Amino acid sequence: MQIAENTVTVQGPKGQDVLVMHPSVKVEEAESVLAVSVKNPDEKQDRALWGLHRALLANIIQGVTRGFEKKLEMIGVGYKAALKDKSLVLELGFSHPVEVVLPEGISCTVEKNIITLSGINKQLVGEIAAQIRRLRKPEPYKGKGIRYAGEFVRRKAGKATKTAGAK
Repeated sequence: MQIAENTVTVQGPKGQDVLVMHPSVKVEEAESVLAVSVKNPDEKQDRALWGLHRALLANIIQGVTRGFEKKLEMIGVGYKAALKDKSLVLELGFSHPVEVVLPEGISCTVEKNIITLSGINKQLVGEIAAQIRRLRKPEPYKGKGIRYAGEFVRRKAGKATKTAGAK
């Protein structure tokens, strides 16, 4: 771990990541423990930056040591996913396949109807997962679409059938 003036560089078994700090936030290392502090803790803005940078630093440390992972489920007849070079090709019931280019640092695996995205940057993994989910959101009537693994989709009743005596 290297702490420069406004940057913190963290290296781990999964890779290396850099956090650019706000000028009013400082990080100090003592006995392998990082301490995040601000210049003026009485200001509301500085207190918010304090917590934000502590969380960002914790995410970077977790990312380079264990990494982050998001799983997406595809539910629907004919929905398919395949990897092609550095992109994910999805068949989602449109007249054409949809190709999602995966950015540097994101790896993807596909098993049946489960897409697993992994990487060291939590924000980037979450953003790519959200972009893929946005292509075909789960709909409430049949439950078809792309959803996060374990996500509950509230189902709605369809059209009510007419009864013989109703006007």
